[in-house]
Amino acid sequence: QVQLVESGGGSVQSGGSLRLSCAASAMSPSINYCMAWFRQAPGKEREGVALIDREGATGYTDLAKGRFTISQDNAGNVRNTLYLEMNALKPEDTATYYCAARPWCSVVGGLFPPLDMRWDYWGRGTQVSVSS
Repeated sequence: QVQLVESGGGSVQSGGSLRLSCAASAMSPSINYCMAWFRQAPGKEREGVALIDREGATGYTDLAKGRFTISQDNAGNVRNTLYLEMNALKPEDTATYYCAARPWCSVVGGLFPPLDMRWDYWGRGTQVSVSS
């Protein structure tokens, strides 16, 4: 069973940076998973942030472009850790950030897929708070 565990959240001031991590386990290297970051603020709907496929192709939503960078550690051809480098943080970036994974997936055209696309595995989230 795939397990995802996020870490790296915290409290920063506006303009600051954070690097989120998502430790993945039991992801078979023979399956092309996409891994993604989502976020959800209190009282708001979940938003997509960025995703990456096994080959390293990435896609971003508008909220992430130019400020956030998704990357992964594929040492030994095994998906180990997903990262989200977040720069120039704003108070509106305050949210719980979740890592998710979906098998048999590839990033096409640098686009983030529709939010109604099913993601099979989710982490429990890590909290990010940005103060002004």
